[in-house]
Amino acid sequence: MPEDVRAWFASRVPKGWFVGPPDVAADGEEILVLGTLPDVELAGGTSGDGRAAARAARIQRFREETRDERIRIAREAERQFERKVAWGARCGDEEKIFTTLSLPVMTRLRMSERSILDTLVAGGVARSRSEALAWCVRLVGMHQADWIKGLRDALVKVDEVRSKGPLN
Repeated sequence: MPEDVRAWFASRVPKGWFVGPPDVAADGEEILVLGTLPDVELAGGTSGDGRAAARAARIQRFREETRDERIRIAREAERQFERKVAWGARCGDEEKIFTTLSLPVMTRLRMSERSILDTLVAGGVARSRSEALAWCVRLVGMHQADWIKGLRDALVKVDEVRSKGPLN
């Protein structure tokens, strides 16, 4: 993603919303702005469930209190970058994405692959083949995160080399 998108959001997001600059990720259709909120201060001995609930409440409060300003910034960004904008926040171990696109993707699957999706649906893991396929993609992302990061890093290097090539 071009640095100008990150810089644009860094200059538009009000100071004090997050503990540092927001993480900004983008693809061809969407920009995701994810900021880190200050962690909650709780009494010693607070249970893990209590801490998680307090963090979720802090995220929800942020979502409600910043809604109008986030919408204004998103509309401006959508005109500027011709992509939809999604927002999210994290507080400690809790993370919530407020609104994000869910786009259809065309794929061709053989019978054995469709059978796997149908098994996931029949087993109640997913309500549809589409949801089952999304579940599979998330699972690969979780369990192969280091490998995927290495692949993405390699693609960045390929883009750098291409940009210095004879056709540019």
